[in-house]
Amino acid sequence: MPYRPIPRPSITRRPSTSGRRGSRARLRAALLGGSAATLLAVAAAGPAAATTTPSATRVASAVLDLDHPERAPQVRGKDASYDTASIVKVDILATLLLQAQDAGRDLTQQERALAETMIEHSDNDAATTLWREIGQASGLAAANKRLGLSSTVGGTGGMWGLTRTTVSDQISLLRAVFATPSGTSALTAASRTGIRTLMTRIAAGQSWGVSAASDAGWALKNGWLQRSATGLWDINSVGEVTSGTHHYLVVVLSDGHASMAGGIAAVEQEARTAVASARATA
Repeated sequence: MPYRPIPRPSITRRPSTSGRRGSRARLRAALLGGSAATLLAVAAAGPAAATTTPSATRVASAVLDLDHPERAPQVRGKDASYDTASIVKVDILATLLLQAQDAGRDLTQQERALAETMIEHSDNDAATTLWREIGQASGLAAANKRLGLSSTVGGTGGMWGLTRTTVSDQISLLRAVFATPSGTSALTAASRTGIRTLMTRIAAGQSWGVSAASDAGWALKNGWLQRSATGLWDINSVGEVTSGTHHYLVVVLSDGHASMAGGIAAVEQEARTAVASARATA
């Protein structure tokens, strides 16, 4: 059924490098003082550790060339399970839209407003409300079966940020969202357009991640979570980028970072490397 985001100008190009650096600095200060703590309250009980515990950093990525969708995605690193943190918000919205389609209805105005703030600003309260509405982990699992995901397990209770997923499953989700008209997806064209539109309107301070691999337009959703037991960071980014003349679906999942800034740098480097590798085989 049609999903029409509240009209506003779309962001279709990356911010300037200087603008992104300044926005990131402001974002990190805000996150460490506020929204990251909110996600911790949702996803991991207890105060964050004062010091980090040494641990091996893991990074995995997957890239699919949308101009050659018949090819298998290129996976780098081990296709193992990672915490989603806030990238699960794309899955939550896809599930909500799929359920609305099944019921033969549009999203309500309240649902649309919650979806927009959840994706554009990564609002955790909005995500918690919609997580409950879709039936939490069981609702997510039912939708994911139809969307082509096979290795994603929803977080228990209200802990949506501790949903576990793989890079291959995230490529499958992106495929369902960014499918071409000739492709197949359980989501209608209107639902797919709605999700893609919101992913191009990400708040400027959150536009890091796979966008680093794009030299033109992008659509993305990022996730970040500091684990209370270790103080280490999960940093993830998923989306679509344009590089050269091709469009790519890109997923980077990672954990074990000593800082959010270090995790972002690692994710962006992996996104650039993974897309460059895909371009070399185009």
